[in-house]
Amino acid sequence: MTHVSKPQVGDGRSHITIVHKPWGHEVIWAHTEQYVGKVLHIKAGHALSVQYHDLKDETIHLLSGEMIYRVQQDGKLVDQQLKAGESYRNTPGVIHQMEAVTDCEVLEASTPFLDDVVRLNDRYGREGTSTA
Repeated sequence: MTHVSKPQVGDGRSHITIVHKPWGHEVIWAHTEQYVGKVLHIKAGHALSVQYHDLKDETIHLLSGEMIYRVQQDGKLVDQQLKAGESYRNTPGVIHQMEAVTDCEVLEASTPFLDDVVRLNDRYGREGTSTA
């Protein structure tokens, strides 16, 4: 038997939020209690912080461009070359970083913990960054 839920109050058009970042900007196009959908626009030569999440589980999909995706393996960051059409998943606790080789558009689907970012290193000196 297929269960079809009735639309809830608030179903319909979603509020879109644009967040400017030193590396470009992100468009949050979906934000619910269960998930978040974003498009990250990363300028060529720029990088997000080296970071991990305590709770957030995320998968990225490179829509356009080329990037170096660094992910911790055996205690060190290892470069993964990503090209348009490729995806990568990070579970909580995995240290990672994105660096755009060319201008990039990245689709991100994640759990809704937007403030769950532990920055280990950030080239833009943003608050919460530790260079140790």
